[in-house]
Amino acid sequence: MCAQIYFYQSLNNPMSMLRFEALKQALNRVPVSVEPPAKKVSDYFGMNVFDKKAMKSSLPPSVYKRLMATIEKGEKLDASQADAISSAMKAWAIERSATHYTHWFQPLTGSTAEKHDAFFDLSSDGEVIEKFKGSALVQQEPDASSFPSGGLRNTFEARGYTAWDPTSPAFLIETGYGRTLCIPTIFVSYTGEALDHKTPLLKSADLLDKAATAACQFFDKDVRKVHTSLGIEQEFFVVDKALYYARPDLVLSGRTLFGHAPAKGQQLEDHYFGSIPTRVQLFMQDFEIEALKLGIPVHTRHNEVAPGQFECAPIFEEANLAIDHNLLLMDIMEKVAEKHSLKVLFHEKPFAGINGSGKHNNWSMVTNTGINLLAPSSKAKENLQFLVFFINTMKAVYENADVLRASIASAGNDFRLGANEAPPAIMSVFVGKQLTDVLEELEHNATVKIEKGDNMYIKLGINKIPEILMDNTDRNRTSPFAFTGNKFEFRAVGSSANSAAAIMVLNTIVADQLFKFVKDVDALVEKGEKREVAIVNILRDYIKTSKNIRFEGNGYSQEWVDEAKKRGLSNITNTPDAVNAYISAKSKALFSQHGVLSEIELHARHEIMLENYIRKVQIESRALGNLATNQVIPVAIAYQNTLIQNVKGLKDIGLEKEAKAMVERIKELSTYIAGITENIDAMLEERKKANKLDTHERAHAYCHKIKPYFDKIRYNVDKLEITLPDSMWSIAKYRELLFVK
Repeated sequence: MCAQIYFYQSLNNPMSMLRFEALKQALNRVPVSVEPPAKKVSDYFGMNVFDKKAMKSSLPPSVYKRLMATIEKGEKLDASQADAISSAMKAWAIERSATHYTHWFQPLTGSTAEKHDAFFDLSSDGEVIEKFKGSALVQQEPDASSFPSGGLRNTFEARGYTAWDPTSPAFLIETGYGRTLCIPTIFVSYTGEALDHKTPLLKSADLLDKAATAACQFFDKDVRKVHTSLGIEQEFFVVDKALYYARPDLVLSGRTLFGHAPAKGQQLEDHYFGSIPTRVQLFMQDFEIEALKLGIPVHTRHNEVAPGQFECAPIFEEANLAIDHNLLLMDIMEKVAEKHSLKVLFHEKPFAGINGSGKHNNWSMVTNTGINLLAPSSKAKENLQFLVFFINTMKAVYENADVLRASIASAGNDFRLGANEAPPAIMSVFVGKQLTDVLEELEHNATVKIEKGDNMYIKLGINKIPEILMDNTDRNRTSPFAFTGNKFEFRAVGSSANSAAAIMVLNTIVADQLFKFVKDVDALVEKGEKREVAIVNILRDYIKTSKNIRFEGNGYSQEWVDEAKKRGLSNITNTPDAVNAYISAKSKALFSQHGVLSEIELHARHEIMLENYIRKVQIESRALGNLATNQVIPVAIAYQNTLIQNVKGLKDIGLEKEAKAMVERIKELSTYIAGITENIDAMLEERKKANKLDTHERAHAYCHKIKPYFDKIRYNVDKLEITLPDSMWSIAKYRELLFVK
């Protein structure tokens, strides 16, 4: 059947050959079988990671002890210890057939970067020797001139430095017969400014550790360290590789710039949690195996709401490692997909009219004593500690909603936020009815009674927060920041994003708020109040002053938009406006005060985000104009000419009524063709004007002057798609892309 279609197509419209050949290939795919390296995951989990177990067996005890102190306490390594570690790491990697090593870092491009160097070197007499010094482990100097810097450096100043992050273990990447040792690093400029996402993330984690530990001292003197725990749910689409290349807009921009909705989309709600298609399941099994070998604890897989959409999720880890693992997982998924003749789409909105994709960040704080500070307890003292961190987090979001919104801004996420399947751009916090009742009691009626020793209780009307609370807290999918029992889920992060930006901001604002909380409590204690009473009184005040951020209803509704405006909450719907929060006086004071980002670095990030937005919209504008002009309009004109000949023929045989009806169809086609042409011409004129403006004005022009033409052009193209004969349409359709077999 496919061969017949292809033959018919080749006779009638050579432009459509690519689409029909792609369909032929997609329909004849044979699933690729997958074989794990061992029957039990425990036998191969982390086999390609230079983890603590590998370190302990490879290093002298004194060096291992010192390295653990570096990882856990931030103590410095000296050169001799670095040499010993690099020697052990090299031996471990070469034993596993590694030939090269690289510093693996996260520039402000949104992806990862690496430059591979061979382990071998030549001695003075020409002999080949295996070489990897401690200096090469600790620091390297890649060319930084072509990475985004936001004006931090001149293009001709090429020097940048990568520096080893020992808190994230080195790992081996397998490609064909070769293996490369990857060493996670930070990336900074010659003058010390951060050129990456990891540097400020690590600073924010250290800041939150200090602030949270100080707050924990009110309850448990044994707490010496607090780390952020993170679980990142990754949503994505999967399409057949051949059909992907039959969509130039997907290739160029990551999303479809036009395409009429198929008769069946997600309206039957039958894809969600349904049986995973065989090819996709084998692909998922394959990338899970590779991820597990790299110590990435992937745990969950399922169909998402939209056809062709899926999700995977790991077990929670320390935030820095979780983010490294998420970026590594995305890279693995793209590489493994090739083996299965699939393409993974991480764009937030690759298809119009169906759900987009997010990256849900499940965030909490955990002490060195093993206590999750966002987990309710049946014990009164522990519950007061829970309320401290719970309420301070809400207060932090309320006070810094705009910069939190800026942290998830991107051209792709603008299509997703508020699009009836993702949270709105309005930052709000959902806590559930039971915790709302607790907060109301705490605000209005709570009293504290101190009994002998350390025994105490808070009278809330509800005697204690039940242990089963975590099961009673609903998951409000319309809230961008929802409490889900023992963590907050930041749902607004885009699927293609590096979560480091959002978590860095979240860590910083919560740390800042906790420092203020400790100061406020200490001030009351100095005035003679009992500490527990002071804590409750401060929390009561925080609940009152931040309650506008709490919302329990439908975030998709217009009623919430109206209500949020009354509450004074901002609704920033586009990236050019959102990212301005990074350079507000408030943000500059916040980040520079705590040493997370300097004013210069904040301005650089603002500039980079605007430039990135401009380039992405510009690419979409060019791709849309070229595709419509070169592939859509010629086909529409060809069909129109066919109809014109048909009208002449109908008139020749006396069928005037039928000819008149056909003329109406020709006029309809002319309207759509003219609509495309006129809007493309207007869009090009606006682009010429925009390109003469400075970065900030250009970003706004692309957002408000150029981007609106996308929908106008798309409307006419989509009308032509359902008007023209299927055999003439050259671009893969939604019905072909979305249902992978």
